[in-house]
Amino acid sequence: MIVTIGAPATFFVQKYRAQFFPTTPLIIGAPERRAINYNTLTANDAPVAVALDFKYWIESILQVLPDTTHIAWAVGASPLERFWTEEFRRTSQPFSDKISFEWFNDLRFEEVLKRVSELPPHSAVFYVDLRVDAAGVPLDRDLVLPKLRQATSAPIFSYIDSYLGSGIVGGPMLSSQAVGRGMAEAAVRILSGESPGDLKIPPVVPGVAEYDWRELQRWNISEGRLPAGSIIHFREPTIWAQYSWQIAFICSLILLQGGLISTLLFERRRRFHAEVQSRQRSAELAHSNRFSMAGELTATIAHELNQPLGAILTNVETAELIVKSPLPDLQEIGEILADIRRDDVRASEVIGRLRALLKKAPFELKHVDLSEVTHETMRFLSALAVAREVDLTLIAPTPLPIKGDQVQLQQVILNLIVNAMDAMSAVPSVERRIKVSTARDGNSACLFVSDVGPGIPVDQLERVFVPFFTTKPHGMGMGLSIARTIVEAHGGQLSVENAAGRGATFRIGLPLDPK
Repeated sequence: MIVTIGAPATFFVQKYRAQFFPTTPLIIGAPERRAINYNTLTANDAPVAVALDFKYWIESILQVLPDTTHIAWAVGASPLERFWTEEFRRTSQPFSDKISFEWFNDLRFEEVLKRVSELPPHSAVFYVDLRVDAAGVPLDRDLVLPKLRQATSAPIFSYIDSYLGSGIVGGPMLSSQAVGRGMAEAAVRILSGESPGDLKIPPVVPGVAEYDWRELQRWNISEGRLPAGSIIHFREPTIWAQYSWQIAFICSLILLQGGLISTLLFERRRRFHAEVQSRQRSAELAHSNRFSMAGELTATIAHELNQPLGAILTNVETAELIVKSPLPDLQEIGEILADIRRDDVRASEVIGRLRALLKKAPFELKHVDLSEVTHETMRFLSALAVAREVDLTLIAPTPLPIKGDQVQLQQVILNLIVNAMDAMSAVPSVERRIKVSTARDGNSACLFVSDVGPGIPVDQLERVFVPFFTTKPHGMGMGLSIARTIVEAHGGQLSVENAAGRGATFRIGLPLDPK
């Protein structure tokens, strides 16, 4: 006896049946009936098929989630899966006036995960099967569904009961046991002497609807919307039902717990003081890093101060000549004094920005605009960019309100831009470009620093943030480590990736301030 399982095996054995032990009884197990070519069946063939009506599952989704306006079919790109994609398109057609549909068979698996994370509101995913993605990569079927469940922004439904517990909400389930019993029944009858062609076993159809209680809770689906007679699995019993005697025992130990809690509070206080000391040392290290960075900004500071001071000197010399003339022009003297005042304010602002960057102050979160902080930081670097022959551009079209420490954020941005300049030291000067941009990404404010240097070796993309690791001949390896510590203290993330052509892009993501 030969037993096949599934549609691919069915296609194979029917195609080569004449060469494939044609007189041996064959049980064609578990294919959907549309995958069987009944015209080529022989007297030695006994199909045990399943009958699926995907219109029924669409209606089931709408019963459970009546506000659904979009359904994504999770199906792969193998020939069998493309066959089913066309079936799904025909099945979905009657619902197209109120529901939009999409299919994943033209996406790589990484793109599928990204897409399910970005589905619009009131969406659902119907997981059929993902054997091969659009790039031709075979997928591990034991890992596909858990990864989808982790990434999805919409509930996942399916039709096979073995998927329950792996991330699907549920629905009318095709019983794997029922299919197995049908195949076993066919085998016993054939071994008892019946002709395979005379068995006529009816197709297995989905049975009662079954649901995962944990997924119902996750997606806030009311049990009142489930079909009558639905079976709910994995329901968690109440705390009292599980631990009644433990709760009673714990209540008798209240006094002992009081002493334990006091001890824990004492330890918590010690831990709090240790965290405060650690934060202070981190701030001191960041402050030291800012001082070391100030040396690299000497040209910028000198340039920023020389311009207003030179203008003041020129205006004073002009005013002296006017005063010594027989008929001093008081109006012109007034204009000169206004110019001197403006240049003095400009020099004062340069010194003020430098003092703010170098001052030793505790970490303090305030309402700031990331785009404005970036603008302010770029002013420090204009002269350094000219000296190093770097085209430094900023794209910051909209305000991005966040809560942060302006001085420490400026330190991070300075560090990333100066590192980008260092990375392009071997690049011809006409090609040196650094693009700094800010943008909103959902609930995050993002800042990107991109260069056209040689990039970072793939095996070092994460090591660049490790303390004392450096790719510079005279670097200490602390700048990026401190930068990531500062960003994480703001509740954000600092990451890096190589560009498609050349160069690298550092990305800072910080939570937006809702106020």
